[in-house]
Amino acid sequence: MITSVVFYMVGGLMALLMRAELAKPGMQILSPEQFNQLFTMHGTAMLLFFATPIVFAFANYVVPIQIGAPDVAFPRLNALAYWLYLFGTLTAMSGFLTPSGAADFGWFAYTPLSSSLHSPGIGGNAWVVGLAIGGLGSILGAVNLITTILCLRAPGMTMFRMPILTWNMLVTSLLVILIFPFLAAALFALAADRMLGAQVFNVETGGPMLWQHLFWFFGHPEVYVIALPFFGIITEVVPVFSRKPVFGYKGLVAATLLIGALSMSVWAHHMFATGQVLLPFFSLLSFFIAVPTGMKFFVWIGTMWRGQISFESPMLWAIGFMVTFLFGGLSGVLLASPPIDFHVSDSYFVIAHFHYVLFGTIVFAVFAGIYFWFPKMFGRMLDERLAKVHFWLTMIGFHGTFLVQHWLGTQGMPRRYADYLPSDGFTFLNTFSTVFSFILGIATLPFVYNVWKSYKIGKVVTADDPWGHGNSLEWATSTPPPLRNFDHMPRIRSERPAFDLKFPHLAAGEQSLAGPPEGGARPLHKESDGGATYSEDIGTDVDR
Repeated sequence: MITSVVFYMVGGLMALLMRAELAKPGMQILSPEQFNQLFTMHGTAMLLFFATPIVFAFANYVVPIQIGAPDVAFPRLNALAYWLYLFGTLTAMSGFLTPSGAADFGWFAYTPLSSSLHSPGIGGNAWVVGLAIGGLGSILGAVNLITTILCLRAPGMTMFRMPILTWNMLVTSLLVILIFPFLAAALFALAADRMLGAQVFNVETGGPMLWQHLFWFFGHPEVYVIALPFFGIITEVVPVFSRKPVFGYKGLVAATLLIGALSMSVWAHHMFATGQVLLPFFSLLSFFIAVPTGMKFFVWIGTMWRGQISFESPMLWAIGFMVTFLFGGLSGVLLASPPIDFHVSDSYFVIAHFHYVLFGTIVFAVFAGIYFWFPKMFGRMLDERLAKVHFWLTMIGFHGTFLVQHWLGTQGMPRRYADYLPSDGFTFLNTFSTVFSFILGIATLPFVYNVWKSYKIGKVVTADDPWGHGNSLEWATSTPPPLRNFDHMPRIRSERPAFDLKFPHLAAGEQSLAGPPEGGARPLHKESDGGATYSEDIGTDVDR
Protein backbone atom coordinates (compact mmCIF):
# COMPACT_ATOMS: atom_id res chain seq x y z
CA MET A 1 0.00 0.00 0.00
CA ILE A 2 2.82 2.40 0.83
CA THR A 3 4.44 1.74 -2.55
CA SER A 4 1.16 2.42 -4.34
CA VAL A 5 0.62 5.71 -2.49
CA VAL A 6 4.16 6.78 -3.39
CA PHE A 7 3.38 6.20 -7.07
CA TYR A 8 0.14 8.17 -6.59
CA MET A 9 2.22 11.11 -5.44
CA VAL A 10 4.72 10.66 -8.28
CA GLY A 11 1.90 10.56 -10.81
CA GLY A 12 0.35 13.61 -9.17
CA LEU A 13 3.60 15.58 -9.49
CA MET A 14 3.67 14.73 -13.20
CA ALA A 15 0.11 16.02 -13.51
CA LEU A 16 1.01 19.29 -11.78
CA LEU A 17 3.90 19.83 -14.19
CA MET A 18 1.54 19.33 -17.14
CA ARG A 19 -1.08 21.64 -15.67
CA ALA A 20 1.57 24.30 -15.02
CA GLU A 21 2.59 24.07 -18.67
CA LEU A 22 -1.01 24.42 -19.86
CA ALA A 23 -1.86 27.35 -17.57
CA LYS A 24 -1.32 29.80 -20.43
CA PRO A 25 -0.35 29.70 -24.12
CA GLY A 26 3.29 29.20 -25.05
CA MET A 27 5.89 26.79 -23.74
CA GLN A 28 6.76 27.71 -20.15
CA ILE A 29 8.61 24.94 -18.33
CA LEU A 30 8.50 21.84 -20.56
CA SER A 31 9.44 20.94 -24.10
CA PRO A 32 6.87 19.11 -26.25
CA GLU A 33 8.95 15.94 -25.90
CA GLN A 34 8.98 16.19 -22.11
CA PHE A 35 5.23 16.85 -22.09
CA ASN A 36 4.66 13.67 -24.13
CA GLN A 37 6.75 11.65 -21.70
CA LEU A 38 4.90 13.07 -18.71
CA PHE A 39 1.38 12.32 -19.92
CA THR A 40 2.47 8.81 -20.91
CA MET A 41 4.04 8.01 -17.57
CA HIS A 42 1.35 9.87 -15.60
CA GLY A 43 -1.38 7.65 -17.02
CA THR A 44 0.73 4.53 -16.59
CA ALA A 45 1.65 5.39 -13.00
CA MET A 46 -1.87 6.23 -11.91
CA LEU A 47 -3.65 3.28 -13.52
CA LEU A 48 -1.11 0.46 -13.39
CA PHE A 49 1.33 1.45 -10.64
CA PHE A 50 -1.15 2.99 -8.17
CA ALA A 51 -4.76 1.96 -8.79
CA THR A 52 -4.32 -1.74 -9.59
CA PRO A 53 -1.74 -2.53 -6.86
CA ILE A 54 -3.61 -0.70 -4.10
CA VAL A 55 -6.60 -2.94 -4.89
CA PHE A 56 -4.49 -5.93 -3.91
CA ALA A 57 -3.00 -4.05 -0.95
CA PHE A 58 -6.44 -3.66 0.62
CA ALA A 59 -7.46 -7.19 -0.35
CA ASN A 60 -4.37 -8.86 1.09
CA TYR A 61 -5.00 -7.28 4.46
CA VAL A 62 -8.79 -7.17 4.72
CA VAL A 63 -10.10 -10.20 2.81
CA PRO A 64 -8.45 -12.96 4.93
CA ILE A 65 -9.80 -11.37 8.12
CA GLN A 66 -13.25 -10.88 6.61
CA ILE A 67 -13.57 -14.57 5.76
CA GLY A 68 -11.99 -15.79 9.00
CA ALA A 69 -8.77 -17.08 7.41
CA PRO A 70 -5.43 -17.00 9.24
CA ASP A 71 -3.61 -15.68 6.14
CA VAL A 72 -3.77 -15.74 2.36
CA ALA A 73 -3.45 -19.15 0.75
CA PHE A 74 0.05 -18.61 -0.70
CA PRO A 75 2.05 -16.04 1.31
CA ARG A 76 5.27 -16.61 -0.64
CA LEU A 77 3.44 -16.22 -3.95
CA ASN A 78 2.10 -12.97 -2.55
CA ALA A 79 5.61 -11.77 -1.83
CA LEU A 80 6.73 -12.74 -5.34
CA ALA A 81 3.79 -10.81 -6.81
CA TYR A 82 4.84 -7.69 -4.89
CA TRP A 83 8.47 -7.86 -5.97
CA LEU A 84 7.46 -8.42 -9.60
CA TYR A 85 5.22 -5.35 -9.34
CA LEU A 86 7.98 -3.24 -7.81
CA PHE A 87 10.62 -4.42 -10.30
CA GLY A 88 8.24 -3.84 -13.22
CA THR A 89 7.32 -0.33 -12.13
CA LEU A 90 10.94 0.67 -11.56
CA THR A 91 11.87 -0.78 -14.96
CA ALA A 92 9.18 1.27 -16.70
CA MET A 93 10.10 4.43 -14.79
CA SER A 94 13.81 3.94 -15.48
CA GLY A 95 13.22 5.35 -18.95
CA PHE A 96 13.56 8.82 -17.41
CA LEU A 97 17.23 8.00 -16.76
CA THR A 98 18.00 7.18 -20.40
CA PRO A 99 19.32 9.74 -22.93
CA SER A 100 16.12 9.68 -25.00
CA GLY A 101 13.83 9.85 -21.97
CA ALA A 102 10.84 7.76 -20.94
CA ALA A 103 8.13 6.34 -23.20
CA ASP A 104 6.30 9.13 -25.01
CA PHE A 105 3.57 7.39 -27.02
CA GLY A 106 0.68 7.56 -24.53
CA TRP A 107 -0.22 5.02 -21.88
CA PHE A 108 -2.24 2.98 -24.43
CA ALA A 109 0.75 2.78 -26.82
CA TYR A 110 -1.16 2.87 -30.10
CA THR A 111 0.76 1.41 -33.02
CA PRO A 112 2.41 2.48 -35.28
CA LEU A 113 3.22 5.45 -32.99
CA SER A 114 4.75 3.07 -30.44
CA SER A 115 6.90 1.28 -33.03
CA SER A 116 10.68 1.65 -32.99
CA LEU A 117 10.46 3.73 -36.17
CA HIS A 118 8.23 6.43 -34.70
CA SER A 119 9.25 6.14 -31.02
CA PRO A 120 12.85 4.96 -30.91
CA GLY A 121 14.81 4.76 -27.69
CA ILE A 122 15.33 2.59 -24.65
CA GLY A 123 12.57 4.32 -22.69
CA GLY A 124 9.85 2.74 -24.83
CA ASN A 125 11.44 -0.70 -24.48
CA ALA A 126 11.66 -0.26 -20.70
CA TRP A 127 7.96 0.66 -20.60
CA VAL A 128 6.97 -2.49 -22.53
CA VAL A 129 9.12 -4.82 -20.42
CA GLY A 130 8.14 -3.16 -17.14
CA LEU A 131 4.42 -3.51 -17.81
CA ALA A 132 4.80 -7.16 -18.79
CA ILE A 133 6.63 -7.93 -15.53
CA GLY A 134 4.18 -5.97 -13.40
CA GLY A 135 1.24 -7.65 -15.13
CA LEU A 136 2.58 -11.06 -14.14
CA GLY A 137 2.57 -9.91 -10.52
CA SER A 138 -1.10 -8.94 -10.85
CA ILE A 139 -1.99 -12.37 -12.24
CA LEU A 140 -0.22 -14.14 -9.37
CA GLY A 141 -1.96 -11.92 -6.83
CA ALA A 142 -5.34 -12.74 -8.40
CA VAL A 143 -4.67 -16.50 -8.25
CA ASN A 144 -3.78 -16.14 -4.58
CA LEU A 145 -6.96 -14.24 -3.73
CA ILE A 146 -9.26 -16.62 -5.62
CA THR A 147 -7.74 -19.58 -3.79
CA THR A 148 -7.98 -17.81 -0.44
CA ILE A 149 -11.65 -16.87 -0.88
CA LEU A 150 -12.77 -20.25 -2.21
CA CYS A 151 -10.75 -22.49 0.11
CA LEU A 152 -10.05 -20.71 3.41
CA ARG A 153 -13.43 -19.42 4.56
CA ALA A 154 -14.23 -20.06 8.21
CA PRO A 155 -16.96 -22.55 9.20
CA GLY A 156 -20.34 -20.95 8.61
CA MET A 157 -18.96 -18.43 6.09
CA THR A 158 -21.01 -19.50 3.09
CA MET A 159 -20.71 -17.64 -0.20
CA PHE A 160 -23.80 -15.56 0.58
CA ARG A 161 -22.47 -14.63 4.00
CA MET A 162 -19.28 -13.16 2.60
CA PRO A 163 -18.88 -9.38 2.86
CA ILE A 164 -19.52 -7.46 -0.36
CA LEU A 165 -15.86 -6.39 -0.53
CA THR A 166 -14.85 -10.06 -0.60
CA TRP A 167 -17.40 -10.78 -3.34
CA ASN A 168 -16.08 -7.86 -5.36
CA MET A 169 -12.49 -9.01 -4.94
CA LEU A 170 -13.44 -12.49 -6.14
CA VAL A 171 -14.98 -11.09 -9.33
CA THR A 172 -12.08 -8.68 -9.75
CA SER A 173 -9.53 -11.47 -9.46
CA LEU A 174 -11.38 -13.52 -12.06
CA LEU A 175 -11.31 -10.51 -14.39
CA VAL A 176 -7.56 -10.11 -13.84
CA ILE A 177 -6.94 -13.72 -14.85
CA LEU A 178 -9.07 -13.26 -17.97
CA ILE A 179 -7.72 -9.93 -19.24
CA PHE A 180 -4.09 -9.54 -18.19
CA PRO A 181 -2.92 -12.35 -20.51
CA PHE A 182 -4.24 -10.26 -23.42
CA LEU A 183 -2.13 -7.33 -22.27
CA ALA A 184 0.86 -9.64 -21.90
CA ALA A 185 0.37 -11.04 -25.41
CA ALA A 186 0.09 -7.55 -26.88
CA LEU A 187 3.19 -6.36 -25.03
CA PHE A 188 5.27 -9.38 -26.08
CA ALA A 189 4.23 -8.82 -29.70
CA LEU A 190 5.08 -5.11 -29.44
CA ALA A 191 8.44 -5.98 -27.88
CA ALA A 192 9.10 -8.35 -30.79
CA ASP A 193 8.28 -5.56 -33.23
CA ARG A 194 10.48 -3.03 -31.46
CA MET A 195 13.47 -5.22 -30.60
CA LEU A 196 13.45 -8.10 -33.09
CA GLY A 197 12.07 -6.45 -36.21
CA ALA A 198 8.89 -8.53 -36.29
CA GLN A 199 5.86 -7.26 -38.22
CA VAL A 200 2.98 -8.21 -35.92
CA PHE A 201 1.48 -4.72 -35.93
CA ASN A 202 2.32 -3.86 -39.53
CA VAL A 203 0.02 -1.16 -40.91
CA GLU A 204 -0.44 -3.02 -44.19
CA THR A 205 -1.98 -6.03 -42.43
CA GLY A 206 -4.24 -4.12 -40.04
CA GLY A 207 -1.76 -4.12 -37.17
CA PRO A 208 -2.97 -0.86 -35.56
CA MET A 209 -6.52 -2.19 -35.32
CA LEU A 210 -5.23 -5.48 -33.89
CA TRP A 211 -3.37 -3.55 -31.19
CA GLN A 212 -6.45 -1.53 -30.30
CA HIS A 213 -8.60 -4.66 -29.98
CA LEU A 214 -6.01 -6.43 -27.83
CA PHE A 215 -5.31 -3.40 -25.68
CA TRP A 216 -8.90 -2.33 -25.08
CA PHE A 217 -10.04 -5.90 -24.46
CA PHE A 218 -7.71 -5.54 -21.50
CA GLY A 219 -8.17 -1.82 -20.96
CA HIS A 220 -11.90 -1.52 -20.45
CA PRO A 221 -12.30 -4.45 -18.01
CA GLU A 222 -9.25 -2.98 -16.25
CA VAL A 223 -11.45 0.01 -15.39
CA TYR A 224 -13.71 -2.39 -13.49
CA VAL A 225 -10.73 -4.24 -12.00
CA ILE A 226 -9.97 -0.98 -10.23
CA ALA A 227 -13.62 0.02 -9.71
CA LEU A 228 -15.28 -3.10 -8.28
CA PRO A 229 -13.03 -3.37 -5.18
CA PHE A 230 -13.68 0.27 -4.37
CA PHE A 231 -17.40 -0.25 -4.82
CA GLY A 232 -16.89 -2.93 -2.19
CA ILE A 233 -15.07 -0.55 0.15
CA ILE A 234 -17.91 1.96 -0.10
CA THR A 235 -20.39 -0.84 0.63
CA GLU A 236 -18.43 -1.69 3.79
CA VAL A 237 -18.31 1.94 4.96
CA VAL A 238 -21.87 3.13 4.30
CA PRO A 239 -23.78 0.62 6.53
CA VAL A 240 -21.43 1.21 9.48
CA PHE A 241 -21.99 4.97 9.51
CA SER A 242 -25.68 4.70 8.63
CA ARG A 243 -26.26 2.31 11.56
CA LYS A 244 -28.16 -0.04 9.24
CA PRO A 245 -27.54 -3.34 7.48
CA VAL A 246 -26.73 -3.08 3.80
CA PHE A 247 -29.92 -2.71 1.78
CA GLY A 248 -30.23 -5.41 -0.87
CA TYR A 249 -27.25 -7.70 -0.23
CA LYS A 250 -28.14 -10.22 -2.94
CA GLY A 251 -28.93 -7.42 -5.38
CA LEU A 252 -25.43 -6.06 -4.84
CA VAL A 253 -23.92 -9.48 -5.52
CA ALA A 254 -25.98 -9.79 -8.70
CA ALA A 255 -24.94 -6.29 -9.81
CA THR A 256 -21.28 -7.16 -9.23
CA LEU A 257 -21.54 -10.33 -11.33
CA LEU A 258 -23.39 -8.46 -14.07
CA ILE A 259 -20.79 -5.67 -14.17
CA GLY A 260 -18.02 -8.25 -14.40
CA ALA A 261 -19.72 -9.97 -17.35
CA LEU A 262 -20.66 -6.79 -19.23
CA SER A 263 -17.22 -5.24 -18.73
CA MET A 264 -15.78 -7.91 -21.04
CA SER A 265 -18.14 -7.00 -23.87
CA VAL A 266 -17.88 -3.23 -24.34
CA TRP A 267 -14.19 -2.68 -25.15
CA ALA A 268 -14.86 -1.38 -28.67
CA HIS A 269 -16.62 1.76 -27.46
CA HIS A 270 -13.07 3.10 -27.15
CA MET A 271 -12.81 2.56 -30.91
CA PHE A 272 -15.96 4.29 -32.20
CA ALA A 273 -13.92 6.88 -34.09
CA THR A 274 -12.05 4.19 -36.07
CA GLY A 275 -15.21 3.42 -38.03
CA GLN A 276 -14.38 -0.29 -37.97
CA VAL A 277 -16.56 -1.58 -35.14
CA LEU A 278 -20.27 -2.41 -34.99
CA LEU A 279 -21.57 0.83 -33.49
CA PRO A 280 -25.14 -0.18 -32.49
CA PHE A 281 -24.00 -3.34 -30.68
CA PHE A 282 -21.24 -1.76 -28.60
CA SER A 283 -23.25 1.39 -27.96
CA LEU A 284 -26.21 -0.61 -26.63
CA LEU A 285 -24.01 -2.72 -24.34
CA SER A 286 -22.30 0.44 -23.09
CA PHE A 287 -25.71 1.81 -22.10
CA PHE A 288 -26.60 -1.50 -20.42
CA ILE A 289 -23.58 -1.43 -18.12
CA ALA A 290 -25.04 1.65 -16.45
CA VAL A 291 -27.90 -0.53 -15.14
CA PRO A 292 -25.99 -2.64 -12.56
CA THR A 293 -24.00 0.44 -11.55
CA GLY A 294 -27.31 2.21 -10.97
CA MET A 295 -28.37 -0.77 -8.86
CA LYS A 296 -25.37 -0.15 -6.61
CA PHE A 297 -26.30 3.51 -6.20
CA PHE A 298 -29.84 2.44 -5.34
CA VAL A 299 -28.50 0.11 -2.66
CA TRP A 300 -26.16 2.73 -1.17
CA ILE A 301 -28.93 5.33 -1.02
CA GLY A 302 -31.35 2.73 0.35
CA THR A 303 -28.83 1.86 3.06
CA MET A 304 -28.54 5.50 4.11
CA TRP A 305 -32.28 6.15 3.88
CA ARG A 306 -33.70 6.71 7.38
CA GLY A 307 -30.39 5.64 8.87
CA GLN A 308 -28.69 7.38 11.77
CA ILE A 309 -25.91 8.78 9.62
CA SER A 310 -22.74 10.04 11.31
CA PHE A 311 -20.28 12.01 9.22
CA GLU A 312 -16.95 10.66 10.35
CA SER A 313 -14.18 10.91 7.76
CA PRO A 314 -14.76 7.49 6.10
CA MET A 315 -18.41 8.41 5.48
CA LEU A 316 -17.45 11.83 4.07
CA TRP A 317 -15.14 10.16 1.57
CA ALA A 318 -17.85 7.64 0.69
CA ILE A 319 -20.37 10.40 -0.04
CA GLY A 320 -17.72 12.30 -2.00
CA PHE A 321 -17.17 9.14 -4.01
CA MET A 322 -20.87 8.83 -4.83
CA VAL A 323 -21.22 12.45 -5.94
CA THR A 324 -18.09 12.39 -8.08
CA PHE A 325 -18.66 8.98 -9.63
CA LEU A 326 -22.25 9.92 -10.47
CA PHE A 327 -21.04 12.90 -12.52
CA GLY A 328 -18.56 10.66 -14.32
CA GLY A 329 -21.21 8.06 -15.04
CA LEU A 330 -23.54 10.65 -16.56
CA SER A 331 -20.85 11.86 -18.97
CA GLY A 332 -20.09 8.20 -19.73
CA VAL A 333 -23.66 7.67 -20.90
CA LEU A 334 -23.14 10.58 -23.32
CA LEU A 335 -19.92 9.04 -24.63
CA ALA A 336 -21.69 5.71 -25.19
CA SER A 337 -23.63 7.45 -27.98
CA PRO A 338 -21.52 7.33 -31.19
CA PRO A 339 -22.74 10.69 -32.61
CA ILE A 340 -21.63 12.49 -29.44
CA ASP A 341 -18.45 10.43 -29.18
CA PHE A 342 -17.43 11.40 -32.72
CA HIS A 343 -17.50 15.09 -31.76
CA VAL A 344 -15.66 14.91 -28.44
CA SER A 345 -13.33 11.95 -29.09
CA ASP A 346 -9.72 12.77 -28.14
CA SER A 347 -10.82 16.04 -26.55
CA TYR A 348 -10.67 17.29 -22.98
CA PHE A 349 -14.26 16.12 -22.52
CA VAL A 350 -12.89 12.56 -22.46
CA ILE A 351 -10.13 13.64 -20.05
CA ALA A 352 -12.76 15.09 -17.71
CA HIS A 353 -14.96 11.99 -18.00
CA PHE A 354 -12.39 9.40 -17.10
CA HIS A 355 -10.90 11.50 -14.31
CA TYR A 356 -14.36 11.82 -12.78
CA VAL A 357 -14.87 8.07 -13.12
CA LEU A 358 -11.39 6.93 -12.09
CA PHE A 359 -10.37 9.60 -9.57
CA GLY A 360 -13.89 9.58 -8.19
CA THR A 361 -13.75 5.82 -7.83
CA ILE A 362 -10.17 5.18 -6.85
CA VAL A 363 -8.92 8.11 -4.80
CA PHE A 364 -12.10 8.89 -2.86
CA ALA A 365 -12.67 5.22 -2.07
CA VAL A 366 -8.99 4.62 -1.24
CA PHE A 367 -9.07 7.36 1.37
CA ALA A 368 -12.42 6.11 2.67
CA GLY A 369 -10.78 2.70 3.13
CA ILE A 370 -7.62 4.08 4.72
CA TYR A 371 -9.51 6.20 7.25
CA PHE A 372 -11.86 3.25 7.90
CA TRP A 373 -9.28 0.51 8.47
CA PHE A 374 -6.26 2.48 9.73
CA PRO A 375 -7.34 2.01 13.37
CA LYS A 376 -7.65 -1.74 12.80
CA MET A 377 -4.29 -1.96 11.03
CA PHE A 378 -2.20 0.12 13.45
CA GLY A 379 -4.23 0.42 16.64
CA ARG A 380 -4.38 4.22 16.49
CA MET A 381 -7.03 6.67 15.33
CA LEU A 382 -6.34 9.23 12.63
CA ASP A 383 -7.01 12.88 13.46
CA GLU A 384 -10.57 13.71 12.37
CA ARG A 385 -9.91 17.43 11.92
CA LEU A 386 -7.00 16.83 9.56
CA ALA A 387 -9.04 14.16 7.78
CA LYS A 388 -11.83 16.65 7.08
CA VAL A 389 -9.39 19.32 5.90
CA HIS A 390 -7.96 16.68 3.56
CA PHE A 391 -11.42 15.78 2.29
CA TRP A 392 -12.67 19.29 1.58
CA LEU A 393 -9.43 20.40 -0.08
CA THR A 394 -9.56 17.30 -2.29
CA MET A 395 -13.24 17.78 -3.11
CA ILE A 396 -12.83 21.46 -4.02
CA GLY A 397 -9.54 20.95 -5.84
CA PHE A 398 -10.76 18.00 -7.87
CA HIS A 399 -14.03 19.49 -9.07
CA GLY A 400 -12.39 22.84 -9.79
CA THR A 401 -9.74 21.08 -11.87
CA PHE A 402 -11.86 18.75 -13.96
CA LEU A 403 -15.37 20.19 -14.17
CA VAL A 404 -14.23 22.99 -16.49
CA GLN A 405 -12.43 20.46 -18.70
CA HIS A 406 -15.82 19.28 -19.94
CA TRP A 407 -16.31 22.76 -21.38
CA LEU A 408 -12.79 22.83 -22.80
CA GLY A 409 -13.59 19.60 -24.62
CA THR A 410 -16.87 20.84 -26.07
CA GLN A 411 -15.03 23.98 -27.23
CA GLY A 412 -12.61 21.78 -29.15
CA MET A 413 -9.43 21.58 -27.08
CA PRO A 414 -7.69 18.31 -28.02
CA ARG A 415 -6.04 16.10 -25.43
CA ARG A 416 -2.29 15.38 -25.41
CA TYR A 417 -1.38 18.82 -26.81
CA ALA A 418 1.43 20.66 -25.04
CA ASP A 419 0.36 24.12 -26.21
CA TYR A 420 -2.47 26.16 -27.71
CA LEU A 421 -2.90 29.60 -29.27
CA PRO A 422 -4.27 32.66 -27.42
CA SER A 423 -6.85 32.98 -30.19
CA ASP A 424 -8.24 29.50 -29.39
CA GLY A 425 -10.06 30.88 -26.36
CA PHE A 426 -8.85 28.16 -23.98
CA THR A 427 -6.72 30.35 -21.69
CA PHE A 428 -9.15 31.26 -18.89
CA LEU A 429 -10.48 27.74 -18.34
CA ASN A 430 -6.97 26.25 -18.46
CA THR A 431 -5.71 28.79 -15.92
CA PHE A 432 -8.73 28.07 -13.71
CA SER A 433 -8.09 24.31 -13.96
CA THR A 434 -4.40 24.73 -13.14
CA VAL A 435 -5.05 26.82 -10.01
CA PHE A 436 -7.41 24.19 -8.62
CA SER A 437 -5.05 21.37 -9.59
CA PHE A 438 -2.50 22.84 -7.18
CA ILE A 439 -5.16 22.95 -4.47
CA LEU A 440 -5.74 19.26 -5.21
CA GLY A 441 -2.01 18.60 -4.92
CA ILE A 442 -1.73 20.51 -1.64
CA ALA A 443 -4.62 18.45 -0.26
CA THR A 444 -2.30 15.45 0.06
CA LEU A 445 -0.11 17.21 2.64
CA PRO A 446 -2.62 17.05 5.54
CA PHE A 447 -3.06 13.33 4.84
CA VAL A 448 0.68 12.61 4.94
CA TYR A 449 1.07 14.62 8.15
CA ASN A 450 -1.99 12.95 9.67
CA VAL A 451 -0.66 9.45 9.00
CA TRP A 452 2.78 10.31 10.38
CA LYS A 453 1.41 12.05 13.47
CA SER A 454 -1.24 9.43 14.23
CA TYR A 455 1.16 6.53 13.78
CA LYS A 456 3.49 8.14 16.32
CA ILE A 457 1.20 9.74 18.89
CA GLY A 458 -2.37 9.10 17.75
CA LYS A 459 -5.12 8.07 20.12
CA VAL A 460 -4.68 4.39 21.00
CA VAL A 461 -7.58 2.13 20.04
CA THR A 462 -8.59 -0.25 22.82
CA ALA A 463 -11.83 -1.62 21.35
CA ASP A 464 -12.12 -4.34 18.73
CA ASP A 465 -14.52 -2.08 16.82
CA PRO A 466 -13.63 1.61 17.22
CA TRP A 467 -16.58 2.65 15.03
CA GLY A 468 -19.09 0.79 17.21
CA HIS A 469 -21.25 -0.71 14.46
CA GLY A 470 -18.88 -2.81 12.34
CA ASN A 471 -20.46 -5.73 10.53
CA SER A 472 -17.76 -8.04 9.15
CA LEU A 473 -15.29 -10.25 10.97
CA GLU A 474 -12.37 -7.80 11.11
CA TRP A 475 -14.35 -5.90 13.78
CA ALA A 476 -14.63 -9.06 15.91
CA THR A 477 -10.90 -9.54 16.48
CA SER A 478 -8.42 -7.51 18.50
CA THR A 479 -6.95 -4.22 17.30
CA PRO A 480 -4.50 -4.72 15.68
CA PRO A 481 -5.23 -8.40 14.91
CA PRO A 482 -3.02 -11.18 16.32
CA LEU A 483 -0.54 -13.06 14.16
CA ARG A 484 -3.13 -15.51 12.80
CA ASN A 485 -5.93 -12.90 12.76
CA PHE A 486 -8.16 -14.52 15.41
CA ASP A 487 -7.74 -15.92 18.89
CA HIS A 488 -11.45 -16.69 19.14
CA MET A 489 -13.73 -17.08 16.15
CA PRO A 490 -17.32 -15.88 16.61
CA ARG A 491 -20.03 -18.08 15.19
CA ILE A 492 -21.07 -16.96 11.72
CA ARG A 493 -24.83 -16.95 11.28
CA SER A 494 -25.30 -14.10 8.78
CA GLU A 495 -23.34 -11.66 6.62
CA ARG A 496 -22.92 -9.51 9.79
CA PRO A 497 -21.06 -11.75 12.27
CA ALA A 498 -19.34 -8.93 14.17
CA PHE A 499 -22.63 -7.07 14.58
CA ASP A 500 -24.35 -10.28 15.72
CA LEU A 501 -21.64 -10.72 18.35
CA LYS A 502 -22.00 -7.18 19.72
CA PHE A 503 -25.80 -6.97 19.55
CA PRO A 504 -27.10 -10.51 20.16
CA HIS A 505 -30.58 -9.27 21.12
CA LEU A 506 -30.95 -7.77 17.63
CA ALA A 507 -29.36 -10.74 15.89
CA ALA A 508 -31.69 -13.21 17.64
CA GLY A 509 -34.77 -11.94 15.86
CA GLU A 510 -33.06 -11.96 12.48
CA GLN A 511 -31.60 -15.44 12.89
CA SER A 512 -34.51 -17.31 14.48
CA LEU A 513 -35.94 -18.24 11.11
CA ALA A 514 -32.61 -18.98 9.49
CA GLY A 515 -31.90 -22.37 11.06
CA PRO A 516 -28.42 -23.58 12.02
CA PRO A 517 -25.51 -22.16 10.03
CA GLU A 518 -23.90 -24.40 7.45
CA GLY A 519 -20.77 -25.84 8.99
CA GLY A 520 -21.39 -23.91 12.18
CA ALA A 521 -21.29 -26.99 14.39
CA ARG A 522 -17.69 -27.77 13.43
CA PRO A 523 -15.30 -26.32 16.02
CA LEU A 524 -12.07 -24.72 14.97
CA HIS A 525 -8.93 -26.57 16.00
CA LYS A 526 -5.47 -25.12 16.40
CA GLU A 527 -3.94 -27.81 14.24
CA SER A 528 -6.19 -27.14 11.25
CA ASP A 529 -7.31 -23.53 11.45
CA GLY A 530 -4.38 -21.41 12.48
CA GLY A 531 -4.89 -21.49 16.23
CA ALA A 532 -8.35 -19.92 16.41
CA THR A 533 -11.09 -21.32 18.63
CA TYR A 534 -14.78 -20.51 18.85
CA SER A 535 -15.86 -17.98 21.46
CA GLU A 536 -18.13 -19.63 23.99
CA ASP A 537 -19.36 -16.49 25.74
CA ILE A 538 -23.00 -15.53 25.96
CA GLY A 539 -22.81 -12.96 23.18
CA THR A 540 -21.47 -15.49 20.73
CA ASP A 541 -23.83 -18.30 21.64
CA VAL A 542 -27.12 -16.46 21.42
CA ASP A 543 -29.88 -18.54 19.82
CA ARG A 544 -27.53 -21.53 19.53
